[in-house]
Parts: sequence; C-alpha cells; structure tokens
Amino acid sequence: MEHGDTHTPEQVLRRGIEYYTELFLFLLAAMTFVNAMGERQVFLVLSKALVSRGGSLRRVYWLIPALFLSFLEPRTSPEPIRENVDLLPGAGVIVGLFVLAIVMAVSVEHFLYMPAVLGMMTGLGFLKLYGYHLKRQQHATGTQQDSFDIFRSLEHAEWDTLMFFYGIILCVGGLGTLGYLGLLSESMYGDLGPTTANIAVGFLSALIDNIPVMFAVLTMMPDMNEGQWLLVTLTAGVGGSMLSIGSAAGVAVMGQARGIYTFFAHLKWSWAISLGYAASIWVHFLVNAGRFS
Repeated sequence: MEHGDTHTPEQVLRRGIEYYTELFLFLLAAMTFVNAMGERQVFLVLSKALVSRGGSLRRVYWLIPALFLSFLEPRTSPEPIRENVDLLPGAGVIVGLFVLAIVMAVSVEHFLYMPAVLGMMTGLGFLKLYGYHLKRQQHATGTQQDSFDIFRSLEHAEWDTLMFFYGIILCVGGLGTLGYLGLLSESMYGDLGPTTANIAVGFLSALIDNIPVMFAVLTMMPDMNEGQWLLVTLTAGVGGSMLSIGSAAGVAVMGQARGIYTFFAHLKWSWAISLGYAASIWVHFLVNAGRFS
C-alpha cells in the first residue's frame, strides 16, 4: 500500500482460498467415501480375509521398507477373526463409485482441462443419490438395523486435518508473494541442481507435510524436464512417510491409535522407510531414464 499497490494482497488471498477450496472439497469427498466404505464393513472384511489365510506377520508385511521390517517381526501368526463379518448392503456399489470418482477426477482435468475436484464432487453426488436409494430400500423392507447415512460418513471426516491445510496454504502463498520461495528456489534448484533439490524435497515433506511442500514447489515453478517433475512428485509423496507427521495419513493414525502409534514409535523404523525411499528413486532413474533429456 505504501507503493500504491492495493490489488496484489487481494489477488494472492483469493488465489490461496481458491486453491484451498479445491483441495478441501477433494479431500472431503475422498474421506467421505473412505468412511462410507468403513461403515459398510469393507475394510473389516478385507482385514478378516488377510488374517484368516494363516500367513505369518512377516508375510503380511512385505514392500521394500516392510520387507526389512518383516525380518524383525516374530514368526507368530495374527489372531484370526472368528466372528462372522459380512459386507453390508451396497458395499460393492460404494467401492465402485469411489473408483468412478477417481477416474472422473483424472478425466475432467486431463480431457476437459477443469479442476479435478469436479470429478470427486460429482462422485460424492452419486454416493448421496445411492445412499438415498439404500435408505428407501431399507425402509421398504423394514430393515433399519444397518441403515446407511451419508451425512454420518461426512461427519467423521478428518476435520482437524482439513483445517490444518488452510493455514499452511495461506502461509505458503504469503511466503511466495514476499519473495522467500523465489530465494529458496534459486538456492536449491540453482545451486544444488534439480536432482539434489528434488531429493531434498522428500526430507522436507517428512518435516512439514507433502501437500504444502508440493504446493511450495509448484509456486516456485523451477525450470525442469519431465523426469525431474516426476521425481519431485515421487519424493514428496514417499519422503513424507519417513516421519509420522509427514503425511495426513500418519497424523490421522496417531489420533486414532493414541499411545500405540506415536511419533517415536514411527521414528524407530524410519531407517527402513529411508531405504525404501532411496530404492524408489533408483527405480525411477532406471525406468524413466529417457524422460530426463
């Protein structure tokens, strides 16, 4: 305002709120689908199927980090789930609608050049319509014991995580506007080079969170080839798992399994996750070598 510029703060704030709104609605729809599938006992049935095969804990644990962890697990088998666990009515359709929502999210952005959130919210609309169909069907048959309520699934979304991203995204937008991200981009991508900088992004995402870190990289917009953009997408996603606070999933599990899954309990196994992080980068360079030109 001292220099007569009264529009830049407004534009930055509106852009940040627009980006947050898209992210908020996308995650809200995804969380609602996950909660709906949980309410229909999809994950409980999958859990029973896994532990009832008679495999040991080592067998259940395999990917590269899990492969190393499996050798440290006892040879005992998990306790089988003996009670009958069946999918509730509509479970299969809800899973199918979730897959359809993801396909629509990708399609509307790739083919129609529209925000991906449109596909997720359309999928959520289909889920609400199907939820209404389930309620009418259950009312007609008089079976109200396992009635499906879409708003109950919506209510159980991780609201603290969703609100956390509001502050993060506006902070990153402010840092970008003031020029700090430009300096960071110059020092990282200019001095260190794109490969080292993108690998460092993975460690940053473990400390902060992969979504705001990736948002910061997109705000910097460094000049990189396709291979490097794929690399930073990989490192931001996989690197966040090195610490429990590096992903929304880790934060959510800490809230659900208090006293069992903690920051230090996760930190004890970070070495195994780091090995998987390094292996994923090596495989990327191996498979996508032609994309770095």
